[in-house]
Amino acid sequence: MKTPQQGFGGLGSIPSFLEWFGELGCFVGKFVRSTFSRPFHFQALLQQMHEIGTRSLPLVVLASASTGVVLSLHTRESLVRFGAKGLLPVVIVMTIIKESGPIITALIVCGRVGAGIGAQLASMKVTEQIDAIEASGINAFRLLVVTRILACILMLPLLTIVADLSGILVGWLANTLVEHVSLVRFIQDGFKQLTFQDLLPTTFRTAIFGFIIGLLGCFQGTRSTGGTEGVARAATSAVVLASLFVIVADVGLVRLIQIVFRP
Repeated sequence: MKTPQQGFGGLGSIPSFLEWFGELGCFVGKFVRSTFSRPFHFQALLQQMHEIGTRSLPLVVLASASTGVVLSLHTRESLVRFGAKGLLPVVIVMTIIKESGPIITALIVCGRVGAGIGAQLASMKVTEQIDAIEASGINAFRLLVVTRILACILMLPLLTIVADLSGILVGWLANTLVEHVSLVRFIQDGFKQLTFQDLLPTTFRTAIFGFIIGLLGCFQGTRSTGGTEGVARAATSAVVLASLFVIVADVGLVRLIQIVFRP
């Protein structure tokens, strides 16, 4: 019978599918217990925050800026056709803040961080480095897993805020090259209809995306087997599963936000 990792990657049998989810649930429970118990590895957490946040920043800014340009050009063309050109700042700001910024940031981090965590932990697993850490009296789960998941949770909202600003500024730049509009006026018009109920829930839902990315990267990495082939399989499955789970979670969270923060 295929292992849960192999079966899930290849759309395996229902028992292996359920077994994979069962192991994931136990992994989540272990993470929750370990998060609130000592010792706390603050130095390792700061290192992971730098690795996940700072080094992902250029990719996030570039992707969001590209989205801002494309959104500005396409939206402007459509609004001009219907005689609603004055709504362009509102559409750009609302679209980027409420959906494009969070989901693009999450998917970029999935590709970079999810694969990195999966490959790194899988390599440590197959080379028995995790066993060596445990033998030295250090809780490897707290050191390697908890710090990475917490770093993802903390950094995703911050990266999303930077992505939103980048997309809005470059969207304004793309628009002003066609028709000059001052940045102050663009910002005022764009944020006129925006409230904290629009901004905060949509931005901080990315903390859940960060949890998903860190969780699946660590989970797939720590259960890797099979040498170098297992490392590659862990990295690939971490990216694919994290991206899929983020998209599914986004659908549910958008609906939940609409219900809870309904005006």
